[in-house]
Amino acid sequence: MAQAQKTAIQPTRAEDYPEWYQQVIRAADLAESSPVRGCMVIKPWGYRLWENMQRALDDMFKATGHQNAYFPLFIPMSFLEKEAEHVEGFAKECAVVTHHRLEPDPNGGLRPAGELEEPLIVRPTSETIIGATYAKWVQSYRDLPILINQWANVVRWEMRTRMFLRTAEFLWQEGHTVHATSQEAVAETEQMINVYADFAENWMAMPVIIGSKTPAERFPGAVETLSIEAMMQDRKALQAGTSHFLGQNFSKAQEIMFQAENGERQYAWTTSWGVSTRLVGALIMTHSDDDGLVLPPRLAPDQIVILPIYRDEQQRTEVLRHVEALKNELSEKTFRGSAIRVVIDDRDVRGGEKKWHHVKRGVPIRLEVGPKDIEKGSVFVGRRDQPKSIGMSREEFVATVSDILEEMQQGLFDRAAQLRKDNTCTLSSESDFRDFFTASDENQVHGGFAICHFADEQSIEPLLKELKVTIRCVPSSDNNEEGVCFATGKPAGKKAVFAKAY
Repeated sequence: MAQAQKTAIQPTRAEDYPEWYQQVIRAADLAESSPVRGCMVIKPWGYRLWENMQRALDDMFKATGHQNAYFPLFIPMSFLEKEAEHVEGFAKECAVVTHHRLEPDPNGGLRPAGELEEPLIVRPTSETIIGATYAKWVQSYRDLPILINQWANVVRWEMRTRMFLRTAEFLWQEGHTVHATSQEAVAETEQMINVYADFAENWMAMPVIIGSKTPAERFPGAVETLSIEAMMQDRKALQAGTSHFLGQNFSKAQEIMFQAENGERQYAWTTSWGVSTRLVGALIMTHSDDDGLVLPPRLAPDQIVILPIYRDEQQRTEVLRHVEALKNELSEKTFRGSAIRVVIDDRDVRGGEKKWHHVKRGVPIRLEVGPKDIEKGSVFVGRRDQPKSIGMSREEFVATVSDILEEMQQGLFDRAAQLRKDNTCTLSSESDFRDFFTASDENQVHGGFAICHFADEQSIEPLLKELKVTIRCVPSSDNNEEGVCFATGKPAGKKAVFAKAY
């Protein structure tokens, strides 16, 4: 019997996907649990990855005319109460501050004191507090549009948490805009979901479907919610970003009014949109393998790591001089408009251990260079997307390094797109739908994306609940074909993406 190939991550994806995910985070040194239940410590490698995402997105926001600002962490409870649907949607997730100081407890320790006149909510999202601010800023049509984004943390008191995907506190950005007309606000909503799709596909190498949420899945208080949906390697969906057309709902709740050109007082039209550190989880589950993290070169904190090999101090001096020159030469090269990020790892660690350290962290390219390589004018190249390292001339590697990174970036996207294609089916009957989302045994991976016509949510809700499936979105493109509902047989004018999801 052939012996199973040993992998750096145990269990493998096939053996236990949820545990594999946790082990990749640990092995890649991305994050760890904190003393506060449901919260995490993002470690330097994980935070550098988030910073690269943040930097790219921030540039994209500013290129579309947005500016950054910052708004309070605490929201008066009365602000949430003004928009009934909004408060109902978030009430169970809110962390509430009721006291403003501590005092010694006669029985020992400390106890809360100084009860607040009005409880404060630790922001789960900022529509209400930002809306109250905008109500002061907006007086005339000349004050519009307001195009603002903030980078912040939010708190949603989740009962079941998973690092990066669903934590009680997480990092994100939230854009909040105000417009004079409905048409402008709708255009903004569509523009920003397209920005997110651009980032997902061209930076994260993660193919996504753009679509609108059904009424039951919309953001609380929104008129329309657009989302991008991605397929993870276990065939589950992950919502990777949302953009909301809020209509005049929050304007009416927060009294955001302006004097139009004709002199009339009107309520403004608002939007909000956001992505979070959940994107790190998406990246892990889209590309990583049983040896650890796999990163698209465009987002990798380090794109190339050089591993000098030597046996004594004389060789060390010679090799380090050589690799320092190589690093400088490579750093002058660019990949998609940015200087290539190169580091030298000269730690006093065994060669095999050092190599696997970088494999598990997902560094795209490893270069091993020793005295013999210097003599031959060569480098030993390990690509994270390929199992075996190969020798190349130094000259050839330097000349083609940008092309290699481009090939890796595109290859990861193509591989993810093929996975989605292979696991997406168009279904027209309830029996086929049940079969698609039902495994024959507990170890079998089942499901994927089912594309189905549906008439209305209410009639299929019991079935979806039974199978633990949700409507991910109604795709924006190629969705004009008339049909019949897969479950009820009623006429249906739209198709939706159905999936099990995170």
